[in-house]
Parts: sequence; structure tokens; C-alpha cells
Amino acid sequence: MIAARPEFSRARPGQPGRVYAVCRRRKELFAALHNQITEGAILKPLLSFFFPILLGTFFQQLYNTVDAIIVGNFVGTAALGAVGGPTAVLINFLVNLFVGLSSGATVVIAQYYGARQGEDLREAVHTGIALSLAAGVVITGVGIALSGPVLRMMGTPEDVMGYALTYLRVYFCGTMASFIYNMGSSILRAIGDTKRPLYFLIAACLTNIVLDLFFVVVLDMAVFGVGLATVLSQVVSAVLVAVSLLQPGTVYCVDLRAIRFHPDKLKSILRIGLPAGIQSNMYTISNMVLQSCINSFGTVTVAAWTAFGKVDGFYWMVSGAFGVSITTFVSQNFGARKYDRLKKGVMVCLGVTFGVTALISLLFCGAAPILLRMFTSDSAVIALGRHVMWFTVPFYVTFVCIEIFSGAVRGTGDSLKPMLLTCSGVCVLRVLWVLLVLPHRNVLETVLVSYPISWSVTSILYIIYYARGNWLRRGIQKAGHEMPEALKQ
Repeated sequence: MIAARPEFSRARPGQPGRVYAVCRRRKELFAALHNQITEGAILKPLLSFFFPILLGTFFQQLYNTVDAIIVGNFVGTAALGAVGGPTAVLINFLVNLFVGLSSGATVVIAQYYGARQGEDLREAVHTGIALSLAAGVVITGVGIALSGPVLRMMGTPEDVMGYALTYLRVYFCGTMASFIYNMGSSILRAIGDTKRPLYFLIAACLTNIVLDLFFVVVLDMAVFGVGLATVLSQVVSAVLVAVSLLQPGTVYCVDLRAIRFHPDKLKSILRIGLPAGIQSNMYTISNMVLQSCINSFGTVTVAAWTAFGKVDGFYWMVSGAFGVSITTFVSQNFGARKYDRLKKGVMVCLGVTFGVTALISLLFCGAAPILLRMFTSDSAVIALGRHVMWFTVPFYVTFVCIEIFSGAVRGTGDSLKPMLLTCSGVCVLRVLWVLLVLPHRNVLETVLVSYPISWSVTSILYIIYYARGNWLRRGIQKAGHEMPEALKQ
């Protein structure tokens, strides 16, 4: 994304207003940058964002799966339950919240980058880093102190409790490293660099695999070894992203002495990031409710649903990658005040996502037995899993508008409206459906149909909201930009 890297200079003591690394002439630095996101073709920068993010999500899934595979094969069933059961729920809840905050930083920094407001960008970057450090300290302390009470509150079985407590306490020791990586990756993605966060994640994933095998298989450290391997791999990713951010000659260069909270930037990050984090956790809560409904139909149904979920997860990786891509695209173009390009980008991304979704749906339906057989050889489970796929997968297209329009609106700095629309339309409606309808028609299809119904209703709400255009006018007003004549009508 960057054609040239003009030299940075470090101010000497006594230079007015400069006690940290600054650009010799910040305007000249931005003038030397060629930003493909705000200039030129639209499809190419969208795809250049999409593929690294998709691969990064894949390696994140692999990262999380390796622990379970090694523990399940070399330690035992109770240890597997500890790593993948109640601990996963608690970890995901906290991580989702911070990843939401990081997405807020992405939007804020991308807008300043698109607008070429160097000083504001620098303050936002240092505020984001300060937030990751502060949140890391708080979550580490709270997590270690409350792991036991929370696990008992969740009804963790006694044979799992010891393993789960060990894993959680070790895991929380690496919280700060995890938060630094997530925030640092968000900063890099905000300025158009999606490749280095992917490379760092791959390095961490490979480190995790090697250390898992060494600590568990060679040193027989059991769950403690798995947790330690996870922490050390997170440290690797944090160090790599920190080295990138400390590199001079970039508009986002971090100076350790300048890390602090800038109240206006912190407010913007929290205003955008908190609703995004809450939205992610609302998905988790609603899916937990539906999982309890699935559990009531017996072992075969649970196994079929689990196998389907493994296949289904691939589509959500694809969909989420498009969502992150359009958010950054909109953020930078909104900051650059290129509103027509912004809206064209949304339509291009929408069309591409519809096309990819249709292809994936056809693949999943056509190859359902083959895909399910990767996870089970039970013919009854495969048959029911195929029924679930054929019932659900064709309706993926009804979710596309939710992903793209919510990402677009969030890119203008408004995260509250997407959260309210998504949580009420997808999460609340889905839970109400199973609570009110399932008792009267207690069959699996009643649960399954809650997905296309909630997706369709929410998509209609997003289409209406997007078409009215108030989201863009409101964003322009909040940013203090001049309202174009075409949008005044």
C-alpha cells in the first residue's frame, strides 16, 4: 500500500513540542504515500484485504484447535474438556470484547489515515497501545483471581476443575501479549497492511504447535504445558508486531515515551469498539441457548450439529473477512471524504460476497456427505448432518447484507446502530423464536428455521436503514465534514 518511506527524524531536546519520534515534515510523508484504498480500482484493494484476513482467521482456528487435539490424544478426556469446554467460553467472552475494542481503533486510525491527519493518527495509535497495556494488566489480575469462582459458577465437573483452573491461570498470564498483538494488528490493518499480521499469526501458530508437542509429549507437562505453549506463542506474535510498530520511517511509528491516553481518541475508540465487542458476545450467548435446545434432541443430533458446525465455520470465516475488509475500506474513504467511492466500494463488496456465498452454498450442499465424513464415520450422523446442511446452507445469502452493511456503517464511526440492529434482529429474535415456538413444535427443524428467519428479517432492516442514507449523513455531521449537496436532499 505504501510506495515510499520518507525518512523520520528524532527530535533533540529543546525542540519545541517534540520529545518523541516525529516526522520531519508530516505533510511530505503523507504526500509520498500512494494509498490504493482511496485511489484507483476498488476490487483489488478489497481482495488484498480479504485474503490475508481469511488466512489469518484460518490460522487462528488452527491455533485454537491444536491445543485440543494434543491434549485429547496425549493427556486425556478430562483435560480435553478443560481446554475446550468452560475455559473456552470464558476466554472467548473476554477476547471478543477486546477484539471489538481493537476494531474501534482500526476505524479511528483508518479514518485519520485516509484524511492524512498525521498528528491525530499518532495520538490514536498511542492511545490504542495504552489501552492494550491497561486492559492486559486488568484482565490478567481479574482473570487469575476469578478463574476458580467463575468455573464453579459454570458448574464445571470436579474431574475437569483442576485442569481448567491450571489452564486458565496460565493463559491469563499471556493476556497482555495477546492484547498487544490484537491492537498492533488492528493498527497495521488500518493503514492497509494485512500481510504482516498474517505472517506474525502464522509464526505464533507454528510456535504453538512445536511447543505443545515439546511440553506435553516430551516433558509430560500436561495442561500446564499447553497453557505455557499458548502464552509463549502469544509473546512471539506480540514481539513481532511491536518491532513493526517501533520501526522508524512510518506514519504509525510508536514511541514508548509517548504511550498514553488521549481522551478524545480513547472516547472514539470505546464508542466504536465497545458495541462491536458486545455484539460478538451476544452472538455467543444466543448460540449457547440454541445449543442447549440442540442437546435436547439426543446424541446423534448433537454429533450431527457439531460436524455441521465445523464445516459451517468456514463460511463464517469468509463472511467475517469481507466484513473486516469493507470496514477498513469505508473508514479510509470516509476520512478522505470520498463518499461516492465509499458507496461504490460497498456495492462492489456486496456483489462479490453474494457471488462467493452462492458458490460456497453450492459446494457445501453438493459435497455434504464428503465434508461431514471428515469428522465422523457414523452413517446416522452423516445423514442428519446432510439434512441440517441442506436446510440451512442455501440461506447463507440472506446474511450477506447484514455483514456488509454493518461493516460499512461501522466504518463511518457508528457502531451502536449496527449492534442494536444485529442483536435485536439476529440474536434476540432467534432466542425468542426457540423459547416461544419450540415448546409447541418440538422438532429439530423448528430450531434450524430460526437462522434463516432471523437473517432475513435483519437483512431487510439493514437494507432499509442503508438505503435511507441517514447513517452517512450522521457520520459526516459527527466528523465535522462539509455535507455534499447530493446528501443534503
